[in-house]
Amino acid sequence: MPAEPPATPDPRAPADLQRLVRLLDTRWRIPGLGLRVGLDPLLGLVPGVGEGVSTLLSGWVVVRAAGLGASPATLARMALNVAVDAAIGSIPLLGDLFDVGWRANTRNLALLEGQLADPAGRRRADRRVVVVVAALALALPLALAALAGWLVWRAAAAILQ
Repeated sequence: MPAEPPATPDPRAPADLQRLVRLLDTRWRIPGLGLRVGLDPLLGLVPGVGEGVSTLLSGWVVVRAAGLGASPATLARMALNVAVDAAIGSIPLLGDLFDVGWRANTRNLALLEGQLADPAGRRRADRRVVVVVAALALALPLALAALAGWLVWRAAAAILQ
């Protein structure tokens, strides 16, 4: 009796996670504009707590991805999407407009489904992104230190003249 070929994993995220992402990012269509919005930008309109609730819900998408076996690099990319959404989304009104276009949850769902469909390929792509982010995280403090040193040198030169 021939051995059965190994079952290929389902590249789609579970239906409940897909529904949550749709609710957060694209649930309703704005008539006349053809634009879709979800709870994420609407929650951002609630002063004080809206962006926090939105970030918690987005964090749940990342937690579920971890439970589904997403790689640490994919989870880092997903967390970065949520962090960008939370940081810029916290700016009144401008952040809510940003939320409509950024759609961190939809991006994260695509990352998860890419991981589920092609784990090896996603690991290579994730590794490149993590290297670039790490390089930027290292370069930014170095650039700031160089700027501070230059400013001190210029100030000292001006004072000693």
